[in-house]
Amino acid sequence: MNRPNERKPIRRRKLADEVRERILESIDEQSLAPGDTLSSEREMMDLYGVGRPAIREAMQSLQAMGLITVRHGERPRVAQPTLEPVFEQLALTMHHVLSYSEATMAHLKEVRLVLEARNARIAAVQRTESDLADLSELIASAAQASDDVPRFLDLDEQFHERIAMVGGNPILSAASRSIFQWLRRFHIDMVRVPGLERLTLQEHEALLHAIEKGDPDLAESRMVDHLNRANVLYQKANLT
Repeated sequence: MNRPNERKPIRRRKLADEVRERILESIDEQSLAPGDTLSSEREMMDLYGVGRPAIREAMQSLQAMGLITVRHGERPRVAQPTLEPVFEQLALTMHHVLSYSEATMAHLKEVRLVLEARNARIAAVQRTESDLADLSELIASAAQASDDVPRFLDLDEQFHERIAMVGGNPILSAASRSIFQWLRRFHIDMVRVPGLERLTLQEHEALLHAIEKGDPDLAESRMVDHLNRANVLYQKANLT
């Protein structure tokens, strides 16, 4: 057994991890902006004194993080900033957590409720004719797809995402979309109860009416009722 003052040896970092940090330092030191090119693969091999596998692994890691883009036959470039890779990287972790933690599931439902309610309030205040037309079209499309489960869920997701987009806050939009996708991917019964598509459409129509009226309190209330109804049905399904 190790004594309290003894330290375990520090593991040597992988070459690819070191290369990745060096590339990030280079981007920062040179103040590179989205679209700017980085050194070529060969130049990086010479600069860092490592082989091609370490360079490629580092580049793949940075690309997965959404920090650079790599295209065959071209130099890598600094990527345009986007939140999608951040939430996508969280997806596998969320799968594990949601599968084994009922508490986390409850917390995620609460976060979704807060976000969606806020999105509905903002939409009621800031909506344009274009926003209303898009939301109405999504409801009409969903009504035609009520017997096509994957298509209906796609349109359900798009409806909620479109509401989130009204305020123009990309973080709210990305967070709302990702939470819906996590629930759909790992707990599909959280976003769909078979046979209740018509009720979902009616609630969407009522929500759209509140947004169209420009009534933020009513829009928030209807969004909360809509999501709480889904949560109650989910709980009942798990008790049977």
